[in-house]
Amino acid sequence: MIPFAYSKPTDIASALELAGPNARFIAGGTNLLDLMKENVAQPEQLIDITGLPLREVSASATGGLLIGALVGNAELAQHPRVQADYPLLAEAILAGASPQLRNMASTGGNLLQRTRCPYFYDTGTPCNKREPGTGCPARTGLNRNHAILGASDQCVATHPSDMCVALAALEATVHVQGKQGTRHIPFAEFHRLPGDQPQRDNCLAEDELITAVELPAPRFAKHARYLKIRDRASYAFALVSVAAALTLDGDRIGELRLALGGVAHKPWRDAELEARFKGQPATAATYADIAKAMLQGAQPLEHNAFKVTLAHNAIIRALGQAQQRQGATS
Repeated sequence: MIPFAYSKPTDIASALELAGPNARFIAGGTNLLDLMKENVAQPEQLIDITGLPLREVSASATGGLLIGALVGNAELAQHPRVQADYPLLAEAILAGASPQLRNMASTGGNLLQRTRCPYFYDTGTPCNKREPGTGCPARTGLNRNHAILGASDQCVATHPSDMCVALAALEATVHVQGKQGTRHIPFAEFHRLPGDQPQRDNCLAEDELITAVELPAPRFAKHARYLKIRDRASYAFALVSVAAALTLDGDRIGELRLALGGVAHKPWRDAELEARFKGQPATAATYADIAKAMLQGAQPLEHNAFKVTLAHNAIIRALGQAQQRQGATS
């Protein structure tokens, strides 16, 4: 770990004045500190934002929920409004990490965590995400945990967050503030696929700070399920995860929301596919068709072809379980 300067501003304007290419915002630090210890991240200045007024959970002007960037993951999962109106989000958060990490991790920080690809963390190996242009050894190396969708020749890493998969399905909006003003970014546009710039995980500018995440008015409190498939029951990243939510019109699908984790560089969602299945019978056969369509473009690597079948079955299972539910507490 290299030496670094440390600042703790008490207002957003002061924090933004300190921002720059060699500075990093830090809140819980559950990912950034690990990266610094391994010399993967080497910021010259840390800007501690834990003193900023970003800890409130409140109703939004549109009937949804506005979640401050510093709201802790554990607090958010247990919030009465989240449990009642957005059980998919609560379920996803509780599926992630460990209780100790959820107590430290923040809402904004969860969106910004980096991939857990072992080649990215190993500074003794090349990695296009860490050092652009050096190569991607995961493509021909050990790639059991890597992407089957949306990857490129430059990078096959997957996004590690559980919470973000639920936020993608719920169509959240990310509020950010920078030196040039404020922006409201649809969640589907916040994270990037690797393309030829795998070092860029999201669309934030260097001086922009996440201030809040906004959820739309609740529509999927009754029939929702977050299903995480992993190697062990606790504290493991997803091989495949599914955030499934739907409304029912009799025995047919009303609205459908579906996002996958563990399969791509960002939470994977296809809004056109969701619209295509509106009005279809809410049956296992339809869910199998949805799964097939969702995975149509999969390009597995040598060691992760099993993820295609795993994801297919998980989608069917998650949609079926969501259909059978009768609310957040049943």
